[in-house]
Amino acid sequence: MSDAERKTFTDAEALAFHRHPTPGKIAIVPTKPMATQRDLSLAYSPGVAVPVHAIAADPDMAYEYTSKGNLVAVISNGTAILGLGDLGALASKPVMEGKSVLFKRFGDVDSIDIEVTTKDPDEIITVVKNIGVTFGGINLEDIKSPECFRIETELQELLDIPVFHDDQHGTAIICAAGLINACHITGKKIEDVKVVLNGPGAAGIASLELIKAMGVRAENCIAVDSKGVLYRGRTEGMNQWKSAHAVETDKRTLAEAVVGADVLLGLSAKGAFTPEMIASMAPNPVIFAMANPDPEITPEEVKRVRKDAIMGTGRSDYPNQVNNVLGFPYIFRGALDVRARRVNHEMKIACAQALAMLAREDVPDEVAAAYHGRQLKFGPDYIIPSAFDPRLIWYVPPFVAQAAMDTGVARKPIADMDAYRAGLAQRLDPTAGFLQKISGSVLANPKRIVFAEGEDPSVIRAAYAYQSGGFGKAILCGRENLVHENMRLVGLDPDTAGLEIINARLSDRNPDYVDALYARLQRQGYLKRDVQRLINQDRNSFAASMVTLGEADGMVTGVTRSFDQALEEVLRVVDPAPGGRIMGMSVVLAKGHTLFVADTNVTELPEAEELVEIACEAARAVKRLGFKPRVAFMSYSTFGNPMGLRSEKVREAVAMLDEMDVDFEYEGEMPPELALDPEKRANYPFMRLTDSANILIMPAIHAASISTKLVQSLGGATVIGPVLLGLSKSVQIAPLSASVSKILNMAMMAAYDQPEESGEG
Repeated sequence: MSDAERKTFTDAEALAFHRHPTPGKIAIVPTKPMATQRDLSLAYSPGVAVPVHAIAADPDMAYEYTSKGNLVAVISNGTAILGLGDLGALASKPVMEGKSVLFKRFGDVDSIDIEVTTKDPDEIITVVKNIGVTFGGINLEDIKSPECFRIETELQELLDIPVFHDDQHGTAIICAAGLINACHITGKKIEDVKVVLNGPGAAGIASLELIKAMGVRAENCIAVDSKGVLYRGRTEGMNQWKSAHAVETDKRTLAEAVVGADVLLGLSAKGAFTPEMIASMAPNPVIFAMANPDPEITPEEVKRVRKDAIMGTGRSDYPNQVNNVLGFPYIFRGALDVRARRVNHEMKIACAQALAMLAREDVPDEVAAAYHGRQLKFGPDYIIPSAFDPRLIWYVPPFVAQAAMDTGVARKPIADMDAYRAGLAQRLDPTAGFLQKISGSVLANPKRIVFAEGEDPSVIRAAYAYQSGGFGKAILCGRENLVHENMRLVGLDPDTAGLEIINARLSDRNPDYVDALYARLQRQGYLKRDVQRLINQDRNSFAASMVTLGEADGMVTGVTRSFDQALEEVLRVVDPAPGGRIMGMSVVLAKGHTLFVADTNVTELPEAEELVEIACEAARAVKRLGFKPRVAFMSYSTFGNPMGLRSEKVREAVAMLDEMDVDFEYEGEMPPELALDPEKRANYPFMRLTDSANILIMPAIHAASISTKLVQSLGGATVIGPVLLGLSKSVQIAPLSASVSKILNMAMMAAYDQPEESGEG
């Protein structure tokens, strides 16, 4: 499969992603309030003079009074950008910004990119040396070899903070983790395995150095470049780094070197390995074909000649992906947390060993979701953890930190590792994990989703992203000529996009939909011709009919009309779920909290009985999403003080729940700070919530809708939804004029929340 065939987006979409709503991928966000004159005086003059004097007296105080301790510089000169080559420093900026995003997403490490417009190693060394005092660590990126070796080595000597060239060591660490587990499975001892490396560049040489440090014997390693085996006495194309790995051997070609080898590492080019080479290897061979974007040989090709092989690649669509994101966020997280002076071999080995051990643990559902729902367990197809394993953040850094302490490079030892692990587990924003859980489940069980407003450009893009992302089949309702016109407008080729288009007026299923809907509406004042007109002209009626008659698993609408209008049209066709409550629930994802807010869309002023139904429906939905429901009934009053009409409705709802046998925690009435702040709850020891609430039941639709929209508008949180609950079929109504990503999120929710499968209303 070519790179173009694997892309699930157009070039125009990639450019739009990087341009809107703000150019680039990173921004600086203050961590202190700046609301008053006093705040400004503390943050700058005159208050800032106090930490200035403290740092001047003791430089280590910079870790206490500035962001230095959690700040990493991503530095590149753009001479080896991904698989693109030397395109210059400025062209590398999108990659370096992306690296900074990965640091934050996976390791909660703040990072800023710095592009240096020189190819002179001495100039790069001078620049980094002189700015190094600003940072807690330096990540070198996309600097070509052999210059990268010298730059890293000299900077490690000049600076007293970690300097880490990820292109070298990131790949080496993940490769080493895979090798540890491959030896574990095959019963081979690491000191006995014979290793062949094809491609002794930056990552290749680092991989050899690391596995030798782990116990692989130097005489058992053969490196091969484009001119053949690195043997002692060879002069052509050699340098000091290649020469360090030359061995006494009469083998001169890759084909000769791999005969009888236990391990074959590829960091070279597509097609470098042949089936004949693989067939000549020792029993139970280990092949890591890590060339980008296509491996030296595919797993399918290997399997045809060696059923006993363990295979890894750099690709996410094959098992055992050698992915650097498994390494650098956690190496730096552990190093920064002990204020390490450097990253040494012991810390890299500790990271590799931790990753290997994690892969042997029982695999949680979140990881299965990241692997498209395959039931995973440790074995030949799972020797390297998934990058989306939520345990990585608290599992790996303690090993790295401990190795730093054991080898004397830590300036701030950690006294309580258990407390450190607990703190790590709370660092990451839940947003990405929540969306990954949803998308992973849908990837495992793809669904047919009909997009009712299929002529809208944003809907077309979302439908294409849904189908090309592997979530299922996307069906567009619309006139084919207009859909094709708008496809071209957004950069899609109608002939290759692969999206099914159904014109309601011309569909051969039209008579069946009319008959089914007329049977529902004939006693509600509708003539058959009225129903025919609905099916022909109202895409919500047509799309909902597809769902009710089983020709689609769910539908998405709402982009071109209001929620109320869309819901009214859907309810003509779709019944409420038995015992269910039709309502809207918004998911608010902010740092440290995942909150569900209801009812945001349907019942304006719910009575007490309706509040109970809203709470029960929300609890069922939240439980389906994998959370333990803890319901708090919101009010401006706190347990009767002061009392008002709406507060009384809420108190009645809580009293009614007291008489019911419900399987979730609930409490009320209370303001939001009491529901979310454990310190404030200490004043109310009678409260029944065992932890902060994750479901907020609002006293009226106004409060629910305004609060979620306000949070979203102010920033700092992601709001998904509102998610429509309580129907017998899966229908989601996106916000009016929703963005592509929001429409896609609603499509995934429609595919995920299938009432007929959940067995719950």
